[in-house]
Amino acid sequence: QVETLKAKLLEQAQEISRLRSELGGTDAEKHRDLLAAENERLRQEMKVCEGELRELRRQQQAPCRGCTHLQENVELQEQLSQLQRELEETRAKLAELDLEVQQKTNRLAEVELRLKDSLAERAEEEERLSRRLRDSQETIASLKSQPQQIKYIIKTVEVESAKAKQALCESQSRTQYLQEQVGMQRQVLKEMEQQLQSSQKTAAQLRAQIMMYEAELERAHGQMLEEMQAMEEEKDRAIEEAFSRAQVEMKAVHENLAGVRTNLLTLQPALRTLTHDYNSLKRQVRDFPLLLQEALRSARAEIGQAIEEVHSTNRELLRKYRRELQLRKKCHNELVRLKGNIRVFGRVRPITKEDGEGPEAANAVTFDADDDAVLHLLHKGKQVSFELDKVFPPQASQEEVFQEVQALVTSCIDGYNVCIFAYGQTGAGKTYTMEGTAANPGINQRALQLLFSEVRGKAADWDYAISVSAAEIYNESLRDLLGKEPQEKLEIKLCPDGSGQLYVPGLTEFRVQSVEDINKVFEYGHLNRVTECTNLNEHSSRSHALLIITVRGLDRSTGLRTTGKLNLVDLAGSERVGRSGAEGSRLREAQHINKSLSALGDVIYALRSRQGHVPFRNSKLTYLLQDSLSGDSKTLMMVQV
Repeated sequence: QVETLKAKLLEQAQEISRLRSELGGTDAEKHRDLLAAENERLRQEMKVCEGELRELRRQQQAPCRGCTHLQENVELQEQLSQLQRELEETRAKLAELDLEVQQKTNRLAEVELRLKDSLAERAEEEERLSRRLRDSQETIASLKSQPQQIKYIIKTVEVESAKAKQALCESQSRTQYLQEQVGMQRQVLKEMEQQLQSSQKTAAQLRAQIMMYEAELERAHGQMLEEMQAMEEEKDRAIEEAFSRAQVEMKAVHENLAGVRTNLLTLQPALRTLTHDYNSLKRQVRDFPLLLQEALRSARAEIGQAIEEVHSTNRELLRKYRRELQLRKKCHNELVRLKGNIRVFGRVRPITKEDGEGPEAANAVTFDADDDAVLHLLHKGKQVSFELDKVFPPQASQEEVFQEVQALVTSCIDGYNVCIFAYGQTGAGKTYTMEGTAANPGINQRALQLLFSEVRGKAADWDYAISVSAAEIYNESLRDLLGKEPQEKLEIKLCPDGSGQLYVPGLTEFRVQSVEDINKVFEYGHLNRVTECTNLNEHSSRSHALLIITVRGLDRSTGLRTTGKLNLVDLAGSERVGRSGAEGSRLREAQHINKSLSALGDVIYALRSRQGHVPFRNSKLTYLLQDSLSGDSKTLMMVQV
C-alpha cells in the first residue's frame, strides 16, 4: 500500500508540472504580451506628440486673441487623460490576474508539501508496526519450540535415606519453579496476542485515513483544476475586452491627435495671456501675507490701547466707588450720631373706652404746638414737662413713625448693631407700634421690608446672608422661642475667640430669604411666648420678646466683610402692682419685669449721660443686648404713653 501511494504521488507531481507548463504558454498570456507591446508603442507615440507640442510652443510668437479652439483643446486633453487612466486600469487588472495565478500556484505547492509530510508519517508508522509484528511472531515461534510440559505423578514412597529425601525436595522445588516459568510465558503470550490485535486495528485505521486523504487529494485536485480553468477563461475574457476597448480608444486618440496638432498652433497667444495673469496673481498672493500682517498688527495695537483705556477707566471708577461707599457710610453714620446714638421717641395712643367715660374722664397729656419734642403731663394738678427727641401725637400714622426709624435699618446693613425698643406700661400700645396689624403693619414689618429691599438693591455688588433668632426673657430666665425645648433655660457667655463679644450657646438660628420667612419664624415664636390676663390688659405680655436679625455682607469687588445686628424688642408691660391685680406667680412676674425695666432705664440714662460705668449686668436683658447698646451701636427707645 505504501508503494502504491508513492506511485500515485509521483504521478500527481508529474501532472502538476504538466499543468504548470501549460499555464506558462496560454493564449491569454500571449495576448497579454501583444497588448503590452501595443501599450509601449502608444506610449512612444504620446512622447513624440508631447515633444511636437513643446516645439510648437517655442516656435509660435504671433498673438492670437479670441481663440475659438481653446475649449476644444481642453476637451481633447481631458479625453487623452481619460484614455491614459483606462490604460493604467487595464494594467492594474493584468497585474491582479498574474497575482491570482501566482497565489493558486502557491496553494497547490502547499497541498503537495502537506501530502508528502502525511505520506512520510504513514510510512514511518507502517515500519514501526511491521517491526512490532515481526517481534511478536518471533516470540510466538520461540514459545512453540519449547518442549511440552511433562506432568509427573508423584507417589509417596517411604525411603530411609536422607540423601534421597533431599533430592526429592530439590526436585519438587525445581518442578514448582518450572511451573511458574510456564505460567509467566503464557501471560507473555497472551499480552503479545493482544498487542497483535491492537496493531491490526491501528493498521486498519491507517488504511482508512490513507483512503480518506487520497479522496480529499483527488477532490482538491479537481477543484483546483476547475478554479484554474475558470481563471483562465476570466483572464482571456478580460484581456480580450481590454484589448478591444483599447483598440477603439487608441483609434479615437489617433483621430483626435491630428486635430490637436492643428489646434496647438493657435494656443500660444492664449497661453501667453494666461501666463501674464498667473504672474500677476502670484505677485498679489506673495504680497498678501505682508499686508495681512500689517493690518493685524495695527488692529492689535488699537484693540490693546482700547483695552488698556477700559482697564484704567474701570480702576478709576472702582476707586471712586469705594471712596463714595466709605464716604456715604461715614456721612450716614455721622448723621445718625448727630441725631444721637441713643434716641428716645414718645408716642401717645388715642383714648379708648377702657380709659373711662363721663365728666371725670379727661386727657392728662398735652402737646407743644411750637416744639414736637416736648410732652406736657398734668400730674396732681401740676403740669410736668418732658423733653424727648421726638413726640408723636395720637393722630400720627405708622408710616410717619417709621420714617424716623428707617435710617437705623440702613445702619444695620452697613455693619452696625441696632436696637429698637417699645417701652411703656401695660395697654399703652407697645405691640401695636412694633407689630401693628396685617393692614397697617408696625416698625417690625416695615423694617424687615426695608432691610430686604436694600439687600436686593445692592445684590449687584454685595452678597448678603440674613439669619434670624427669637428669644424671650421670662422671670430673668433666657429661653429659645424657636427651639425644640422652649422651657430650657439658656446662659449668656463670652465668645471663646477672645473678641469680648457675647453669645448664647444653643440659641436656634434660621437662614431666611424674605420677609415671609421671618414672619413664619416669628409666628412660631409667638406660640411659645408667655402672656396672661390682668386687670389692665386682657393679653398682657409677661416677658421681653427679642427678634434678633443678623446681616452678614461681602463686597465682591473689595472683599470687605460686614456684620450687623438688628434687635427688635417688645418689652413686657410695666404696671403698678396694686392696679394690675397681680397675685402669686403673676406678682413675681411683675416684680421681675419692673426690675428689668428699671435696669434698662439705668443703662439708657448712663449711656446718654456718658457715664464711665454702665450697669449692663444688672439684668439679663441689658447683658444680652450689651453689644447692641454700647460703642457705635444705634438704639431707639419708643416710649408708649
